[in-house]
Amino acid sequence: MNNFLDNVAVAQVNMHVGNFEENTNKIIQYIEQAKRLNKKIVIFPELVVCGYPPRDFLEFSDFIERAEATIINIKEHCKGITVILGLPTENPNPKGKKLFNSAAIISYEKTIGFAHKSLLPNYDIFDEYRYFEPNHHFEVFDIKGEKVGVTICEDIWNVQDEKLYTLDPVAELAKKGATTIINLSASPFSVEQQKKRKVIVAENAIQHQVNMIYSNYVGAQTELIFDGGSCIVNSKGELLAQAPYFEECLLVKESPVSEAMSKEEAVFNALVIGVRDYFGKLGFNKAILGLSGGIDSAVTYAIAVEALGSENVLGVLMPSQYSSDHSIDDAKQLVQNYKGVSEIFTIQSLYEAYESKLAKVFEGLPFGLAEENLQARLRGVLLMAMSNKFGNILLNTSNKSEAAVGYGTLYGDMCGGLSVLGDVYKTDVFALAKWINRNQELIPWNTINKPPSAELRPNQKDSDSLPDYEVLDKILFEYIENRKGPNQIVELGYDPNEVKRILRMVNLNEHKRYQTPPILRVSDKAFGMGRRLPIVAKYLI
Repeated sequence: MNNFLDNVAVAQVNMHVGNFEENTNKIIQYIEQAKRLNKKIVIFPELVVCGYPPRDFLEFSDFIERAEATIINIKEHCKGITVILGLPTENPNPKGKKLFNSAAIISYEKTIGFAHKSLLPNYDIFDEYRYFEPNHHFEVFDIKGEKVGVTICEDIWNVQDEKLYTLDPVAELAKKGATTIINLSASPFSVEQQKKRKVIVAENAIQHQVNMIYSNYVGAQTELIFDGGSCIVNSKGELLAQAPYFEECLLVKESPVSEAMSKEEAVFNALVIGVRDYFGKLGFNKAILGLSGGIDSAVTYAIAVEALGSENVLGVLMPSQYSSDHSIDDAKQLVQNYKGVSEIFTIQSLYEAYESKLAKVFEGLPFGLAEENLQARLRGVLLMAMSNKFGNILLNTSNKSEAAVGYGTLYGDMCGGLSVLGDVYKTDVFALAKWINRNQELIPWNTINKPPSAELRPNQKDSDSLPDYEVLDKILFEYIENRKGPNQIVELGYDPNEVKRILRMVNLNEHKRYQTPPILRVSDKAFGMGRRLPIVAKYLI
């Protein structure tokens, strides 16, 4: 039985949705690499031919035809090897959805069969039942003398207590005599998901007494980040080999098991690959962002420099009359520490010009939110002008705590092409900054240690408008990630008035989150397509 595992290679690859030529070339390169290692079977992730997630491209017949035509090209390179890879295929039955989410099994230049995905997730970021027909027919393939069942991603996730499905594909294949289960996956990164995956793969192996071979994507596609972690597990649930996180590679049984990462290292690497692939796959290489001297812009800058190089990240300082000297100095020191490039524009004269224009209609009214937001919007105008002129993508620097309670200005500090920290709570931003500084001071310690402030009015602090972040983030986590209602959160020991206040802010600012840039997802419940709440609602308010 172990001889089969000795013959297996698992391709952990970074693909580009719709880029059939580049994807095909990469598949062929990994097939040839497996051959050079004398491997007889090479396994690729879910929908690898077209990239994941293709979403509504699946509604274009030309897209499906190009995916299926790609197999003809790949077959020519399958001499002496079996290749298992994912693609969408047409459902020949006129009833049901038009497509299957499929795995093609190509052995020695011939397609010996297809396996189709049975469990179609329809929660959080997943919407697969929108496109695919679920499979109900299970076939075991004889590959190099081994009885092999082929599953796709969610098909192995129905083994724990909270079962979402009435069907267990692995159990069905085991009943038919499968001794090895191959899983083609596209499992997005989150800190919790890394831990869950290992448990799920091992539980399937032990429960059904089968070897498990798990192939996962690496890289990013818009807001979704894939961390890899492909692995080979024997029928006792023992981890024989695991691919490194956030790296393309060809995993074989002889490969060492990759080391675990801390939460901060994993999130940092995820955000770096998220930025790098967003730019690279769109054909951009230069970023711009505003630097306030605060921790959010500093951490965003650090991530962008790691992803793109310091020469490709322009930090723009835009102090107003309310900006403190230390904030300006901190921002300058940050850029200097990274040997980066920066520009500085003082916005006081611009602000005064707008203030003069508005003086008549604002006459007799006190300084307030309108004047604060005007400063943020002036900064947004300057950043977007430079973005347009030089072809840079503007990075948004808002964190998840701010996005949750609406502590940001539409068309001001909320603008941008990509939100880097929009799924990272403020307390975790601090932890990331300290991790970045683990070997040397890159982010000025003053930036980390000083009280957070938007600096839009004299002596302003975040704590003037918001609860302490240690409390705020815990309540937000219970509401957003754990989906607990106000009474349930109060039962955990939190102040009822504080809970009501925070949840009210979250709900009243749903309209703002509908207008934010794509947010890199690093949690199990990020703002965006995975959290769909109505704007006009009265729940909890």
